Amino acid sequence: QVQLVESGGGLVQAGGSLRLSCAASGTIFRIYTMGWYRQASGEKRELVATITSGRSTNYADSVKDRFTISRDNARNTVSLQMNSLKPEDTAIYYCKAAITTTLVGVMGDYWGQGTQVTVSS
Repeated sequence: QVQLVESGGGLVQAGGSLRLSCAASGTIFRIYTMGWYRQASGEKRELVATITSGRSTNYADSVKDRFTISRDNARNTVSLQMNSLKPEDTAIYYCKAAITTTLVGVMGDYWGQGTQVTVSS
């Protein structure tokens, strides 16, 4: 069984910063791409940023130059540094990871439970 646990959400004023972290634990053979997604109230879940095991990154246009994704392969963690936050960044942020649990196992997508980020104007 695999678990992803996020931390670091909260309330911040516009222009401020927050750092989200996500730790994967359980029966893990290998972690491939990790990423952050968000879902605002009444909206669809959307991609924020992803990072491959080789540390290639991809960002949504709305967060480029403000957010930075990073990972620690030894600790099975992924982080999202969020700077210059805007009220429109308010959402529940979810961690996602593509993981195989055995050498020959099928890769599956695992999600965290989400952490609330609220940016006040």
